[in-house]
Amino acid sequence: MVTHTFPESSQRLTPPAGVTLLTLRGPAVQAVVPLMLLESVRALDLPSADLDTELVHELRNKRFGLSDTVYMQIRRYSDAVKRQQPVAFDEVVALARLVGRRPDADIVFLDAGRRVARAALNTVSYATRRAARSLPGAVGRPLALRQLRLLSHRFLAGTIERQGSTVVLIVAAPVSADAAPNGGGCGLYEAAFRELLLGLTGVDHAMQPVACCSRGDSACQWRTDWRR
Repeated sequence: MVTHTFPESSQRLTPPAGVTLLTLRGPAVQAVVPLMLLESVRALDLPSADLDTELVHELRNKRFGLSDTVYMQIRRYSDAVKRQQPVAFDEVVALARLVGRRPDADIVFLDAGRRVARAALNTVSYATRRAARSLPGAVGRPLALRQLRLLSHRFLAGTIERQGSTVVLIVAAPVSADAAPNGGGCGLYEAAFRELLLGLTGVDHAMQPVACCSRGDSACQWRTDWRR
């Protein structure tokens, strides 16, 4: 397990307006989650190609995503992904809270969620994904549901429940539950759930939030219609 703490200072930062910090506890997190958070921050902070060199250098000193610290952490998390080493839960919570202070935090969490889902889908063979999308529902849907359960458990520490024509993602220990106002940090999980379903079924499902830790619920939950 990766035991370094990053970023240490984020745990002492004043939370954004409208955010009440929760007592979050959970198991170690797949390293791809903090990696994609930082990849999203870096992508948003990259300057456009037409800026001159002097301005680019100035931006590197001002934008968190272009800092040497972020670059080093991306390399560390990338190595952890290759070695299949999880990252301490508290470290990822601290990182999410730091990201949540950005004015574009909602965008970062949504983008990171999609990136996590795509990385998760890449661990499933192309043949399996194609079969889940193209076979008749009586065969393809159970296959898709099985993969959805496996990926949700492994990468999101979540469980999938089938309730009639709907499926529900339940995350008892979301690392970003208190990261941004109005539950914006949980956009990471909602976007990941949506992207996983898109990759496994070929359908872009609308998500319905039904519970959130930031509102005092015991877990965060999202529901979507399972029909084509």
